[in-house]
Amino acid sequence: MNGDGRPPLAEAHDATRRFGDLTAVDRVSLSVRPGEILGLLGANGAGKTTLIRMLLGLLVPTGGGVRMFGRAPSTATRTRLGYVPQGLGLWEGLTVHENLAFAASAYRDGAGIPLPDALERARHRLVGDIGLGLQRRLAFTVALAHRPDLLILDEPTSGVDPLSRARLWDTIHEQAESGVGVLVTTHYMQEAQQCDQLVLMSRGRRVAAGTEADIVGGTTAVEVDTDDWARAFAALDAAGLPVTLAGTRVRLADTAPERVRQALAKAGLTARTEEVRATLEEKMTALDREGGAG
Repeated sequence: MNGDGRPPLAEAHDATRRFGDLTAVDRVSLSVRPGEILGLLGANGAGKTTLIRMLLGLLVPTGGGVRMFGRAPSTATRTRLGYVPQGLGLWEGLTVHENLAFAASAYRDGAGIPLPDALERARHRLVGDIGLGLQRRLAFTVALAHRPDLLILDEPTSGVDPLSRARLWDTIHEQAESGVGVLVTTHYMQEAQQCDQLVLMSRGRRVAAGTEADIVGGTTAVEVDTDDWARAFAALDAAGLPVTLAGTRVRLADTAPERVRQALAKAGLTARTEEVRATLEEKMTALDREGGAG
C-alpha cells in the first residue's frame, strides 16, 4: 500500500534530541502516510525509540520539529493512534480481560473488543502468567481496540517465535490495507521486506531512506569461499573491513575484492572470492562503519 498523495499522519523535520552532551537523534526527517508501512531500522542505540517518543509527544525536540495529524503532538492526537511500546504497556498483575477493560475505559470506547481464540481462552488469566507471544497479541488487540488511524509499533515482534511473528505481520498488513498508517521499528532485516518504505538510522542519524532496492542500489558484496571461515572472518575484521557472516559464508559489503584478497594474504589465507549483490543488512553494516555518514 502507499499514501496516495494524502497528507502525512506523522512527520518529523530535522528532529533532534539531546541529553546533555549526547545527541540521541540528530536532524532526522520522515513521514508516514495513510495505508503505508514505514520501517524504521537500526541497531540498538541508533535513536529509534527516542524519535518515536518525540512523535508521541513524550519528549520535546531540542531542534527541528514533529507533527502528528498535521499539528503538534498532544493528548488529543494520541487518541487517534495505537501504540505498542517495547515493554508492551500491559499490566502484568491484571487479567487479560481487565487489561482490555482498562483500555476501553481510557479511550472511552464502550464497544466490546473481540479477542482471538487463544486470548479468549486466557481471558481470566493474569497477563504475567501467559507467554510472550500471547502478550504481544494482546498488546496489538489493545492498540487496535479504538480503531486508530495510525499505528506506532516499537520492536513489536522481538522475542517471539517465527509463527507468532508472521501472525503479527498479518495483522499489520491488514491494518495498512484498511488505510491505517504504520510506523514500525525492527532489528530483523527480513522484516524490512514487509515494509513499503524504510528509514535507516545509525548513531542517531538518518543514513538512508527509500525502498530496500533504493537503499541497496548497486552496492555489491564480496563472498569469501574458504573452509577456515572463522580465521578468515577474524583476519578481515582485524583489517577494519565491514565483514559479516551468512551462516558460515564470510561476506563484505561495499568493499573492493582486491582489498579482501590482500587482507587474506597478509593473514596467510588462501580463498576464492566472488562479487555478488549486497543484502540490506550488509549495506547497513557498511553505512555504520562509515560512522553514520549518509
